[in-house]
Amino acid sequence: MGKWYPATAVVTGASSGIGAAFAAALAARGCDLILVARRESRLLDLAKELESAHGVAVRVLAADLSEPTDLRRVTAVFEDPANPVDIVINNAGFATHGALADHTAAKVREEIAVNVAALAELTHAALPPMVTRDRGVIVNIASTAAFQPIPFMAVYGATKAFVLSFTEALWGELEDSGVTALAVCPGATDTEFFDVAGEAASVGSRQTPQQVVATAVRVLDRRNPPPSVVSGAANALSSGLPRILPRRTTIRVTRRLVAAK
Repeated sequence: MGKWYPATAVVTGASSGIGAAFAAALAARGCDLILVARRESRLLDLAKELESAHGVAVRVLAADLSEPTDLRRVTAVFEDPANPVDIVINNAGFATHGALADHTAAKVREEIAVNVAALAELTHAALPPMVTRDRGVIVNIASTAAFQPIPFMAVYGATKAFVLSFTEALWGELEDSGVTALAVCPGATDTEFFDVAGEAASVGSRQTPQQVVATAVRVLDRRNPPPSVVSGAANALSSGLPRILPRRTTIRVTRRLVAAK
């Protein structure tokens, strides 16, 4: 990602986990930051830490991306030509675990709003100024869940399949420009994700957020980054299996792995 430094970066879901790790990595490379999450106190603590450690400017924007008014406040940061944003990390997202029939319509709507609609809208808002300047990078956090249907996490898997497809298509649109898009696909990661989704949603060993971010940064530092990357060798191997297994077999195996323990 060297050609995009220094820059101003927007990081969503920045209060913990992968988002906080991305913020730290970007600050270490001299990027000013706009940190977005619901928990303002967490963001303020992180902002103070990064400003002190790296001498960068950090702005905090507390927002619930499932709420249209809050989302509009975030998209507005891309409209100031005097303060261009060249890096966007769309990390905000969450999962629900259990049979779809047991979820409320409101929770399904919220999961799609954050994981899909907000990510797409933020990408859309950030992109035109980047294209005009012929400079920028958009990182969308997908998941290894994107590679196959996930019984008992049906909505989450489908939202991450959208993120992967959406981002790879965007990479194709931008290939001949100075702007790039990358979908990062972590497997189970040691974050607060499972505080919401539940431990039953965890499959396989967990990486640290720093390992996931290191993978993303290493790929973006290449001269020609690919459309997507899976973080971790074991995750990359397992993500390739759905391409060769019968579809029914893939779904049944995944169901056994993810079903409530």
